[in-house]
Amino acid sequence: MFKFMGNKRLLLLLASIIFFIAVMGFTLSVRFAPSWPERVVLDTVGFVQSLVYRPASAVAGFLEDVRRLKTVYEENQALRMTLARYVRDTARLNELELENERLKEALAFTERQKQANNYIYRIAEVISESPDRYNRVIRINLGERDGIVPDMAVMTVDGLIGRVSRVAPFSSNVQLITGLNGEDGSIRGIAATVRGKEGQSFGMIESYDPETGLLLMTKIDQDDELAVGDVIVTSGLGDLFPEGIVIGTVIERGVGDFGLTHTALIRPAAQFTRLREVFVVEVPKFE
Repeated sequence: MFKFMGNKRLLLLLASIIFFIAVMGFTLSVRFAPSWPERVVLDTVGFVQSLVYRPASAVAGFLEDVRRLKTVYEENQALRMTLARYVRDTARLNELELENERLKEALAFTERQKQANNYIYRIAEVISESPDRYNRVIRINLGERDGIVPDMAVMTVDGLIGRVSRVAPFSSNVQLITGLNGEDGSIRGIAATVRGKEGQSFGMIESYDPETGLLLMTKIDQDDELAVGDVIVTSGLGDLFPEGIVIGTVIERGVGDFGLTHTALIRPAAQFTRLREVFVVEVPKFE
């Protein structure tokens, strides 16, 4: 009996092994279509994955857009800085080119003046100017330490603009001739004559009209040879301005208030705005 029971167990174990092998073979065999339980599981997993994937994809896309936006912003800032430096450098280059042209003209001017007279022309830079159109004063970067003294004539390459009115150790104030006013006795006029007719012409530049931008020359003798188109220069009389500095051109001549003398309107040769470099005229002293 015990032998039969042992054989029965052996047969049962053998049948179990055979069944297990059969199931494994069935499972591992190639199937072209999943079973319905597998389809349910696959659909469920796919649905859950879609629910998770879409928000995750949206968040990932948003973060990527933020990163790209930051990169574009940084590139934009770099381009703006580059453009700003380019504009600055271009403006500086243009300014240096203009300054170079002005200095070349100033050098040519001084060379011409050496042949015309024995004055010393000290070039100065304008460092400030007053906004008052009726009392224009500019400040230059030459002063007492540079040998500048009051009443020295100041001019540009085009002509006379004023005189030194106040001197400090390292700078000076220049009163422009646009401040001339015939009714103000504290501002002296400019003794003037006609270039090429120094012995036949004389007058006084006494006032400036800011509305027309013209100078008024008075005390012209009726027989004076001054005519429209003549170039007016300083005469050197009165010890205020040295002779020969260009003032302007005659555009009109007329009879004075009382008919005893004539007057003339003079268009200034120099510009009085946007001044950059000027010359202080020094007359050498001979002992």
